[in-house]
Amino acid sequence: MPLTQEPRPAWPCAEPDRDAFVALVREQGVALYRDLPWRNLDDPYAVLVSEIMLQQTQVARVGRFWERFMALFPTIDALASADTADVLAQWQGLGYNRRAIALKRTADACAAERGGTLPDTAEELQRLPGIGPATAAGVMAFAYNRPSVYIETNVRTVFLHELFPDREKVGDRELAPLVADTCPEDDARAWYYALLDYGAHLKTQVANPSRRSAHYARQSAFEGSRRQKRAELVRIVLAAPGIGAAELAERLDSFELAGGRSQVDADVFEGIVADLVAEGFFRREGDVFLP
Repeated sequence: MPLTQEPRPAWPCAEPDRDAFVALVREQGVALYRDLPWRNLDDPYAVLVSEIMLQQTQVARVGRFWERFMALFPTIDALASADTADVLAQWQGLGYNRRAIALKRTADACAAERGGTLPDTAEELQRLPGIGPATAAGVMAFAYNRPSVYIETNVRTVFLHELFPDREKVGDRELAPLVADTCPEDDARAWYYALLDYGAHLKTQVANPSRRSAHYARQSAFEGSRRQKRAELVRIVLAAPGIGAAELAERLDSFELAGGRSQVDADVFEGIVADLVAEGFFRREGDVFLP
């Protein structure tokens, strides 16, 4: 089924025209193809795990984490049956621990309500924790080989580089009709692999074209950030179940001092801890913290 019944969108440039652009991407996709372990799988869960891990994390870093995670939690039911602490322990080193919590909650919901299967429509996928439009579109394309509007940084890079070379602040609303129009109905999977691999290559050859996207935002520094403190607190509690509040605060202070930073204000510590407990990263029982 076509992605849209709307007339074909106006092509934004004379060179390359639509057919030349499609041919170029296909050619580059063959030449630059990356044989990644989560590719060409018919397992929607395995694809979802890779898509979640690849959010804000580079491919080279994800590889070993994905293989280990899939070996330990090979199915939705296996992940649903696992303790959250075990899932978080396997996520350490990937960053953005919220992704692990959301993935675990998605597995819980699918095990309880869908017999351990994922939905097969983008709309249903987006009702699950941590799955937005891009992740849902990725699952549709890579797991089900169905056309979708998959827009992420490497896809943006190709469209911006080839079709908007002299434009700044190009929004996804302008890209989406072009992405939909060029996505083939019969092999979305191979098409998006080609876009991803060509986009990744372009970033090594030219100044990052995705910076010309209206949605580009430079990632804030991790060192010394609240996000780093959150990650360190999760790591400490996982390594020392039953740790008391005073010792937890002391270990966080030691971590900060070792990094050349000042000790953490008590109110800041309590605020971060309260957020982590509320979000399900660990439990607080009186003055003791447990994964």
